Amino acid sequence: MLGNISLYKRITNKFRIEKNNSLDISKKTKMNKCTITIKGRNNLLKIDEGTSLRNVNIEIVGTNCSIQIGKNCLIGNNTYLSTKEDDIHIIIKDNCGLSRNIKIMTSDGHPIFSNNIRCNNPKSIIIEKNVWITDNVTILKGVNIGENSVVGINSTLTKSIPCNVIAAGNPATIIKNNITWEA
Repeated sequence: MLGNISLYKRITNKFRIEKNNSLDISKKTKMNKCTITIKGRNNLLKIDEGTSLRNVNIEIVGTNCSIQIGKNCLIGNNTYLSTKEDDIHIIIKDNCGLSRNIKIMTSDGHPIFSNNIRCNNPKSIIIEKNVWITDNVTILKGVNIGENSVVGINSTLTKSIPCNVIAAGNPATIIKNNITWEA
């Protein structure tokens, strides 16, 4: 399971991976003090080259779930990425910046029922290319973030946002349109 993971990465990070799951982490990925937990079956963690993670907690629990992180992303201290249940995914595309204390969760953690019907199903999350997520942001299930957008400090994103906007607040709303940003 950890066959392609260097000895240095094995020593400086914690890996808890059950059988029948996959890791595809580029040799050109920098990781330090991360915790990777994968439980269930047919789950995948894929991290492309040039990405840097520090003190990140990644959790995949279920069947056929994945977390995919593109090229040249920076994922900061105390970030938590969680995908749970079945056929649920987090996709973070190339050149994204996730600051500190980010929480990205595809599930509420426990099923809730109303009249014996589940009312809080998990949903995948997609973060398009060149997105900047500032400190202390929470991104909840079903959210898609458009390319070149920014999510402001201390925000909770409960709904999708389009390309080239700044969203901020709790819950976050669009506060500026037609923006661009540079790292």
